[in-house]
Formats: sequence, C-alpha cells, structure tokens
Amino acid sequence: MAGFDHFGFLAPFYERVIRGRLSDALREHLAITPSCMVLDAGGGTGRIAQLLHTETDIMVVADASLGMLREAGQKEGLRPVGAEIEGLPFADGTFDRVLMVDALHHVRNQRETVAEMLRVLKPGGRLVIEEPDIESVAVKLVALAEKLALMRSHFLRGEEIGALMDKSAGDVRVDRGNHTVWVMFDKHG
Repeated sequence: MAGFDHFGFLAPFYERVIRGRLSDALREHLAITPSCMVLDAGGGTGRIAQLLHTETDIMVVADASLGMLREAGQKEGLRPVGAEIEGLPFADGTFDRVLMVDALHHVRNQRETVAEMLRVLKPGGRLVIEEPDIESVAVKLVALAEKLALMRSHFLRGEEIGALMDKSAGDVRVDRGNHTVWVMFDKHG
C-alpha cells in the first residue's frame, strides 16, 4: 500500500508558503548555457526551474507527485514529466545539466536516485545536488520535524552524497554555505 502523498496534498499551498529562491551559488554551480538541456529531478511545482527556464531552451521537471506537477505545468517554459527519480523515462546521456534541489532526502532510495541522475547526464555534463546541510543545528530541527510528520526524509552529509557517485566516471566537489550543501559531479567527456 502506498503511503500518504504529503507533496500532492500540499501542492496547492506550496507556492504560497515556500517561495522559489535561486541562490547565486546554485546558479554559479549549474553554469547553464542557452543550448543546455536541463532536468530538474524531484522539481515538484517547478519553483526553481521557473527561475532558470529563460536561461535555456529545454527545462524538464520530473517528479513523482502528480499534484506538484500540475502546478509546474501552469508555469511558462517548463515541461513536467511524472516519474519516480529512481527510474527516469529518459535515454542515457539526455541532459547537459541535472539538478536536484531540496529533494534527495525525500526519495525512496538515494543510491539509485543518484545513479539514475548520472545515467541521464551527458558526458561532459554536470549534476548539482543542493540539500539542507544536516551538520547545521537548524537543519537538524527541520529533519526532526519531518520525522514527526511521518515523512520518509533521510538527510545525508555532503560527503555522504558525494560517496554515492562513481568517482571513476567524473569529478566530485562539495561546497557549503548558509545551512546549505551543494554536491557537484562533472561527468567525464
């Protein structure tokens, strides 16, 4: 039996409560060019993708919550796709950039999710995962609140996220700032 879809339930209110905010660090780490095909994996309502869609011709938002994707579908320039991130419906090497913002701690299987995002990443492409930094006390409180709300959240340290990536296939970097961790993977060309 499937669990309660917290995100589908929250989708109509999500945009009013949690505003999309694109940090300079995320924009810099992504380094999107107009010719990039970009996937926002676990992108929900498209709150981040909508802030990036003018920088590229193709911006796909993949998410398992159809309620969230309905909201994303109402935003200009976004192409919503319903999918579990552990099994993306795209060919190998489809995207120049793959991003996942504030979602890795929500997926069912983090190792499979990272492997799948790397599978759809083109050689020479970049994956950027932005997560709340669990080493921060404030984020530890958020993690506790999500556990109490019976969400399946499982936060990882930046280095643990990096360890999920095949270092023989690319280079991994971890950056931190303002209760946030960014893990970047540059796939060998």
